[in-house]
Amino acid sequence: MSSNHVREEAQKPPRGPKEGACGCIARVEPDPRPLDQESEGPLHVEEDEKRGNLRQIAAAGALFLAGLIWGERVSRTPFAWVEYAIFFCAYLLVGISVIHTALLNLFHGRVFDENFLLSAASMGAIAIGQLPEAAAVMIFYALGEYLQERAEGRSRRSIAALLDMRTDHANLKTGEAIRRVSPEEVKAGQIIVVKPGERVPLDGEVLEGSSFVDTSALTGEPVPRRIEAGENVLAGMLNTDGMLTVKVAKPYGESSAARILKLVEGAAARKAPIEQFFTAFSRYYTPLVVFGALALAVIPPLITGEAFSGWVYRALVLLVISCPCALVISIPLGYFGGIGKASRRGILVKGARFLDALADLHTVVFDKTGTLTKGVFRVTQLAARDGFSEEELLFFAAHAEAFSSHPIARSIRETYGKEVQLDAVSNYREIAGYGVSALVDEKRVLAGNDRLLHKEGVPHDICDLGGTAVYVVVNGSLAGHIVISDEIKPDAEEAVARLRELGVKKVVMLTGDGEPEARRVAQNLGLDAYFAELLPEDKVAKVEELASSLGRRQKLAFVGDGINDAPVIARADVGVAMGGLGSEAAIELADVVLMEDKPSKLAVAVEIAARTGRIVRENVTFALGMKAFFLLLGVLGVATMWEAVFADVGVALITIFNAARALR
Repeated sequence: MSSNHVREEAQKPPRGPKEGACGCIARVEPDPRPLDQESEGPLHVEEDEKRGNLRQIAAAGALFLAGLIWGERVSRTPFAWVEYAIFFCAYLLVGISVIHTALLNLFHGRVFDENFLLSAASMGAIAIGQLPEAAAVMIFYALGEYLQERAEGRSRRSIAALLDMRTDHANLKTGEAIRRVSPEEVKAGQIIVVKPGERVPLDGEVLEGSSFVDTSALTGEPVPRRIEAGENVLAGMLNTDGMLTVKVAKPYGESSAARILKLVEGAAARKAPIEQFFTAFSRYYTPLVVFGALALAVIPPLITGEAFSGWVYRALVLLVISCPCALVISIPLGYFGGIGKASRRGILVKGARFLDALADLHTVVFDKTGTLTKGVFRVTQLAARDGFSEEELLFFAAHAEAFSSHPIARSIRETYGKEVQLDAVSNYREIAGYGVSALVDEKRVLAGNDRLLHKEGVPHDICDLGGTAVYVVVNGSLAGHIVISDEIKPDAEEAVARLRELGVKKVVMLTGDGEPEARRVAQNLGLDAYFAELLPEDKVAKVEELASSLGRRQKLAFVGDGINDAPVIARADVGVAMGGLGSEAAIELADVVLMEDKPSKLAVAVEIAARTGRIVRENVTFALGMKAFFLLLGVLGVATMWEAVFADVGVALITIFNAARALR
């Protein structure tokens, strides 16, 4: 499996209205740009346009009914021409835009689209005297288009409402004055005030105040969270009761809300394989049907000597039936709904193809610290030796780890309980995968794992300890060790069990921690395998080894924190970042971002992906079956224009409404 096959983004050229193999593609696959851009138009303008379209369809329908009633009364009188005039007006009222679009596309070299097929079929019907059926084709097509747009708009509005984290203002504090400005005007380092009932406009740190914030728009978690001074808040959180004074950490364009919106709105650019197939398929299918219909209209009459009109009618019916919109609309709409549903549950999926990959997961590989465990370490044992006291052991360990941001280092400093004297520390160096080295009070101090002792040739007689052990070496002598334990997350066991229920065959853990700690976590969670004491490059090699044993359709996911595990996330078929809202690395690298630190969210993502895949397959099977059936009836001369309208508009609507189930 290629290491970068999930990183490539489909590059889409700019396109005009109804561009593509079928006119409906552009409506369902919107350009990856914000939902509220002026180019898309405000929602009330769109609603006005839809109401205008509905009035037009209603007027055409009324004329059509009047034509049917008038035709019964005057068909054998000199006024029979009025019947045709009424039908023709009904036809033009809804059909002129279709014909206009077909002509525009024709001049731009886009011939075989839905507009061309319907224009050709309806004009042909008029030419052979079937004006009522020509009007019916256009009216029902226009009605189908209106209902399709309503269904598609509902799906888009669902995601727009779901991601309604943007606020149009920020309360900028300058001295004692508070000024209302656009969030884009606020710079990092400035102070803003968030009043009760307002959304946090930008990421930052709370300087003053406390409140409960609603994070559901970001994480899908309905329970409000308590925020105090010194804690971070993210753009999109809803402040419920207290006033917060916040120091802005990032400009609006780099905020969590802005990045998330960009990801979700751009997800349409990453097509699933089945979408890519049917988009390409329709490019060849539609011209093939057009030439097939032409052959059906000409060849049989020449061979049999029958009248051309009957065979031309069959060909026109074939053109209407052949429109591939049911597939080209419903497939991307189904994936769009699945992505929206996942977002509602606090899961960002960066494209339809990653939904497919989630549904095909065979192996899930978890990082340990911060993923399956809380990453909140506590010192549980101090063991000094060789004449060192526990106080001295903690002193040297805390100072050696003075500049490290690792959770283990923080736990040691917290246990030390005193302010670290930074001027006593020099020559600090991190040794990736081993530990740290520093001069503390002019003594060379090493603090790290068992591999560090072997690397430095330090004699020791203890290796198998009950947790994560940090060995402390002072001037070449082992001063002792500190045992640190990490608590397993409450839902980690549930996550593993649920993944197995959903069809995942193998759950593995990779960690840089020691064997005893890794074994403890793996046994408690019932994992299939674990690999301990791994360097970052070892994790990549292990994932490649696991991936090489999978079949062609079987996928591997790696779940990590999105920063330390970046190379492995990039290598996996599906890279998943845990709690990546505050991490730019997670947002950029991962294919799926779980916006809460809950491994069980991955099981939710797999469940949504599997359901979306089922809905898409149902639509494909139903649409292809109905198309084949009615095409056969059309060739045999059994199907009329009425059946053709159902085979096009009716089948498309059924598949669209089925696709909308993905949002529920």
